[in-house]
Amino acid sequence: MNKSNSPQPIESKNAFDWRFVTPLYIGSTLNPVNSSFIATALVPIAAAINIPVGQTAVLVAALYMACIVAQPAAGKLSEVFGPRRVFLAGIFAVLIGGVLGGSGHDLATLIVSRVLIGVGTSTGYPSAMLLIRQRAESAGLTEPPGGVLGGLVIGGMVTTVIGLPIGGFLVAVWGWQSVFFINIPLALVALTMAVSWIPGDPPYRSTKTLRTLVDRIDLAGITVFSGAMVALMVFLLSLPDPNWVVLGVVILIGLAFVWWEGHVSQPFIDLRLLATNRPLILTYVRVALAMLCVYTVLYGVTQWLQINKNISPAVAGLIILPMSLISIVLAWPVSRLNLVRTPLIASAVACLIGSAGVFLFTTATPIIWIVVITAIFGITMGTSASANQTTLYTQVPADQIGTASGLFRTFGYFGSITSSALITIFFNPTVSDQSLHSIAAVMVALSVVGLLIVIADRGITVQVRV
Repeated sequence: MNKSNSPQPIESKNAFDWRFVTPLYIGSTLNPVNSSFIATALVPIAAAINIPVGQTAVLVAALYMACIVAQPAAGKLSEVFGPRRVFLAGIFAVLIGGVLGGSGHDLATLIVSRVLIGVGTSTGYPSAMLLIRQRAESAGLTEPPGGVLGGLVIGGMVTTVIGLPIGGFLVAVWGWQSVFFINIPLALVALTMAVSWIPGDPPYRSTKTLRTLVDRIDLAGITVFSGAMVALMVFLLSLPDPNWVVLGVVILIGLAFVWWEGHVSQPFIDLRLLATNRPLILTYVRVALAMLCVYTVLYGVTQWLQINKNISPAVAGLIILPMSLISIVLAWPVSRLNLVRTPLIASAVACLIGSAGVFLFTTATPIIWIVVITAIFGITMGTSASANQTTLYTQVPADQIGTASGLFRTFGYFGSITSSALITIFFNPTVSDQSLHSIAAVMVALSVVGLLIVIADRGITVQVRV
């Protein structure tokens, strides 16, 4: 990072006061909360705009597609234009998306709204990570600011947990439009706080020509990457009847992306550097595997409970709730103390034990044992998210932390989307004990891989320092 663009030195004791971190926490939680808000509004939306309920699934997919691409793209833009500028632009996009969606009366308008919200909320996490890294270096900190990083993790977990009940309340009291309109006050609060409390970015060195700007942000690379990610998601959503033509498109676009990034001077994702950074690659793999298993439990086991054990959605949610609570409780000390190796081992072991437990579930299994087994995945969720975020912070230089953080979130989305594909494959045409056991067998295999990755990686220490 050029010294001329570095923030001015500040005292370490004042580096992360509440005014600096609060808008970052609010901005970074807008993404997970919007992922869960929409779930309770899908049926009312379908009735209001006269479409089958199944078609509303595109509103969920639209946000996922936007986030997969926008997370690393927002990180790249933060590195080029400044994280505060990108953060503010993202919040403004959320504001527009909330207005558009709340006043929309057709599916196309709602899709555009969800894309805007997805793109806007995707700027929160990578820009926050870059702002935190810059702040820490200006303060001369030699260790990752664990408490601040932990706040990002916990904020995302808490909003994911409370998103469903809050969304249900909003829809019940003010109608489905409220899950869009709620973004307006949230965005205005975040926008006001960010403008007031986050220090301005260094002056942007403007380029002389549009072509220079396009090259600097690698717009072509971002575009090709977007095409590959969207095609990959379309393929995964086509399962269990795979669209092989789309898979072929994914491969071709992927090869084109690799070729392009290897020939440009300022690549969107420096694949050559990434290929030499084995620890970072392993961090991404660990995140994807952990999220795949966690989201399979969240969505797969809850479906099995409702269909095979005839449990209502509300009760199924309460059964899974301890998993989320345990993850929140564990995330704080792991992040605060900058612990890495022990939590990662605990995460992998818990995932393996929990997956084996799911393999033993039957219709006759007592509810208390289902609560215990699913709660074990709370260990995986809390320790994996915190420890992997800390390792990410130390594995890339400051001027690349934005893009790297965006990819971190993208790999998490890969895990969740792959879990949906896995559930679709094995729960087709019926949900049964046997189909749940098939999913659990895959989870056990992936958990073993995840455990071996952690054990074999001797580069992971108990505590990390920058």
